[in-house]
Formats: sequence, structure tokens, C-alpha cells
Amino acid sequence: MRVISYEEVEAKEVEEGSKIRIRWLNTGGSKNFAVRLFEIEPGGYSPHHSHSWEHEIFVLEGNGTVIGNEGAEAFSIGDMISIPSEETHQIKNTGKSSLKFLCIIPK
Repeated sequence: MRVISYEEVEAKEVEEGSKIRIRWLNTGGSKNFAVRLFEIEPGGYSPHHSHSWEHEIFVLEGNGTVIGNEGAEAFSIGDMISIPSEETHQIKNTGKSSLKFLCIIPK
């Protein structure tokens, strides 16, 4: 078992997109999945993209819109977002404060 503070993990800026930082919150203990903390400033967004893996998102702070193959859907604090593998998607911060969420992906 290992406990770390997210503040110990370096935040990396995302070049493509706008106003995004990511922290990989890996303690080294999990063999099957990874957890990332995303912080998107107001007006920021991820690029339209897809992955070969599915992933789950849990919203910690703020609100926004997720755009997928079936259109756009608003979300806010406490919401879960499930994104299937190969689905093109984008996340936008539509609020006036920072959007923070955990993104869980397979390794």
C-alpha cells in the first residue's frame, strides 16, 4: 500500500487544447489501471480525440460539456461520464471556475 498527495505529482500542460493540466496519480501499486487528475480552466477544452480503450470520468469540481458521437451533454460536480472505446469525444469547461475530474483508464 502507498499513499501520496496529488500535490507531489507534477502537473503537465497539454499543448493541444486550451488551458489544461494533467497529473498522473500513479502510486506504482496498480497493474491494471491508471488515474489521471485533469484541471481545465474556464474556456478550456480537450481536442476531439479517441482511444482504443474505454474510460470513466468522475467530476470533482466545476461543470462542463462532453461532446461525443451522439451529441453534447452537460455535466457537473458528482457526475460520472463513461466513454466507450473508439468514441470520438471532447470535454469543455463551460463554467466560470476550474473544472477538475478524475479519469480512470486501463494500463
